[in-house]
Amino acid sequence: YASGFQASSGIKLLLVMVGLPARGKSFISRKLCRYLNWLGYKCKVFNLGSYRRQLLGSFHSHDWFRPDNTEGNKARQEMAEMALNDLLQWYQSDNGSVAIFDGTNSSKQRRQLIINRLKKAKPDVIVKPIFIEVICNDQETINRNIKATKLSSPDYIGVDPEQVVKDFTERIEHYERAYETLSRDENLRYIKIFDVNRQIVANRITGFVPGKIMFYLSNLHITPRPIYLSRHGQSVYNLDDRIGGDSPLTEQGRNFAKSLGEFITIEIPDASNELCVWSSTMKRAVQTSKDIPSAQYIRWKTMEEIQVGVCDGMTYKEIQEKMPDEFEARKIDKLRYRYPRGESYEDVIRRVEPVIVELERQRKPVLIVAHRAILRCLYAYFSDNINREEVPHILIPLNVVIKLQPGAYGTSEERFCLLKEEGAQE
Repeated sequence: YASGFQASSGIKLLLVMVGLPARGKSFISRKLCRYLNWLGYKCKVFNLGSYRRQLLGSFHSHDWFRPDNTEGNKARQEMAEMALNDLLQWYQSDNGSVAIFDGTNSSKQRRQLIINRLKKAKPDVIVKPIFIEVICNDQETINRNIKATKLSSPDYIGVDPEQVVKDFTERIEHYERAYETLSRDENLRYIKIFDVNRQIVANRITGFVPGKIMFYLSNLHITPRPIYLSRHGQSVYNLDDRIGGDSPLTEQGRNFAKSLGEFITIEIPDASNELCVWSSTMKRAVQTSKDIPSAQYIRWKTMEEIQVGVCDGMTYKEIQEKMPDEFEARKIDKLRYRYPRGESYEDVIRRVEPVIVELERQRKPVLIVAHRAILRCLYAYFSDNINREEVPHILIPLNVVIKLQPGAYGTSEERFCLLKEEGAQE
């Protein structure tokens, strides 16, 4: 799925961000990077601001960014060339698939510099560039972005907040003077995003991975909302440590379902108008979620537990005794191990991708009631610190609700244990 893209063609992708400051380019870069890594494409962001801070220090007044500041222009071009060299080296040394060049890249001259450097890298590295321009004309959104991101930016540590807003606003004005939007006469592949996805324009976007990127970008938004993840209540199979099956809830499982409903009404008092509840179609998940007040209730077949094939209904002790080779194979590589006639975690990640895209599109709070393997995969997508090898080992206990709050610089998390009786641990 992921490796096939690169292995079959040998072509690398470079996503070049374009746009004025405070338009959300870095936010989109981080989201895209996390999504592609989650899918299995090795992806890395090369942020020009980080290069500047590392080499020249944090604070530079708006004058340093003036288009007629010869010293500033020369330094910014040198850092762009340095970042390009680093990402080209990364493609080869780390076998990277997709690099994201995060900067303003707002002039035709800068974009041509990028194209020329990629041409020079052939035939050692063949790179397909796609330019992603983020355009925002809504001043309220721009002001909100400045306050939400720049007040805590490394560029302005120890600077008075009012001075931060004033200086950064003047920096934007300098960029506006030299800004050149992407045009068809540049003969580039590009995607333009207008005013937080009110409109998207694409030019010469073809291929499997570029198509996935285009679809993903078309569903992004910046509206804050919580996402709640919960396993179903304790089931009959949980009591016996059996895997698979479609067993109903135990009495303790029904108690958890009641506690979950009470918890949600406290968290979201107007849940019947504001909350979306998504459940798998399996009996134990439906019994846990069906009575929770919501504005939308959807049962997703794609969120059913990992398919364990011929091991359905067995305990792991029985698998170890009757199928020792399978038991050991799973122990060695839990991410890629596929149950006989069943699925692997890799398969589950691909299966739940539509859920991720729909979560990104959704603007209301969402409660997901599903299963351990499913929630591990969903949780990993929102985490900046978990790589794919760790996905099958993420702790998702019974009787615990995980509250995620996606934001511009990552996702905050809270965990609530609703029942402390037996079964609260994994």
